[in-house]
Amino acid sequence: MRRIAFLPVVLFVVLAGFFAYRLLLIQRGDSPSFIPSVMINKPAPDFTLPPVFAGTPGFSSTAFKGRVTLVNFFASWCIPCRSEHALLSSLKGKGFQLVGVDYKDQPEAVKAWLAREGNPYDVLVADENGQTGINFGVYGVPESYLIDKQGRIRFKQTGPFTPEAIEKDLLPKVAELNK
Repeated sequence: MRRIAFLPVVLFVVLAGFFAYRLLLIQRGDSPSFIPSVMINKPAPDFTLPPVFAGTPGFSSTAFKGRVTLVNFFASWCIPCRSEHALLSSLKGKGFQLVGVDYKDQPEAVKAWLAREGNPYDVLVADENGQTGINFGVYGVPESYLIDKQGRIRFKQTGPFTPEAIEKDLLPKVAELNK
């Protein structure tokens, strides 16, 4: 009977130890939101996607050659994409082309959303069945991939960009790739 009385205490100590260990790992840079990509330093997958808006160009992986490109997978139904959207608008003229890939979305829904919020993308294409996202290794939207002038993936942002991630991670990497 006495052993059962100590069970909650023992359980509490074990859980507290686990949480303390996890906090230590986070302080050392092992963030639980960091999802590594096996695609880093590999060629971007081959793809050709149609435009969202008729009369505008589509995009294919052959267009990566010679330009640093940020490929942003997003959707109008994605709540975190909305917080990231205004930040993407501020990236014009920062040394790369911004390609928006509307992921598994209804064309009319994204058109209405962009009409309200503005279109930050240099090129906007649709991945209606999600195959291109799968080929990139997208876990969920938003997700972004920085492609170098040779068509290789050099950086991945899982989840929405924050001002800090743009300043500390994205823009220094863009500057390095534009040298």
